[in-house]
Amino acid sequence: MLAEMGVRVWAPRPAPPPSAAEPVAAQPPARAPAPSAPPRPAPAAPVAAPPIASPVAVRPLPSPVDTMDWPALREAVAGCEDCGLCKSRRNTVFGVGDTQADWMIVGEAPGEQEDRQGEPFVGAAGQLLDNMLRAVGRSRTGEGAQGAFIANVLKCRPPANRNPQPEEVARCEPYLVRQVKLVQPKVIVAMGRFAVQSLLKTTEPIGRLRGKVHRYEGVPVIVTYHPAYLLRTPGDKGKAWADLCLAMHTLETTPAA
Repeated sequence: MLAEMGVRVWAPRPAPPPSAAEPVAAQPPARAPAPSAPPRPAPAAPVAAPPIASPVAVRPLPSPVDTMDWPALREAVAGCEDCGLCKSRRNTVFGVGDTQADWMIVGEAPGEQEDRQGEPFVGAAGQLLDNMLRAVGRSRTGEGAQGAFIANVLKCRPPANRNPQPEEVARCEPYLVRQVKLVQPKVIVAMGRFAVQSLLKTTEPIGRLRGKVHRYEGVPVIVTYHPAYLLRTPGDKGKAWADLCLAMHTLETTPAA
């Protein structure tokens, strides 16, 4: 409109394009970004400790003696060092006789002759026992209805033939227990105070226990005097004979298994 009215319109002149001769101001190079610190590795996750197993009740294994056969039991007795008697013995005294006999004789402890020979009831006391067995039709060399198995509570001789100590009896008891289980006698004749105490777990004197049928693991037990005592007190031999008669009667009246 201003141009049609003859009014000159002023406008800024456009800047001429730069010529090739005029250098274009160099732009400062872009600053490279500062290298960033390497990422810190994440902490490793803690390894969980393995759980602690709760205690399990373990049933104790039976004593090895409880499962031994005759050869293993004899070997165990020969090498036994469970008490101090092993230091003074010459031989262990395992037992003798028919291992399937229906009669079993249990004595107390080996004496000097037993320690030398390794056999129970030898010497004068052994001769008397042999006579007692012969009177009831049995012997240590017989078998079946004519035999008997003879053993002691202790398998080693106490020094100077002293009385067995309770700890010695307890240490040796498993061997006798196993012998009884292997023989499976129909009657046991317990000879002497320590044999009676070991089998019947009593401190009653023999005089009060005689004439009755006791039990050991279901087996009838007849109590009588030790042959060594009878040698010192021959007046009681008649009582011992009555005890043997009771053993025979008990065997005859015991029902067959």
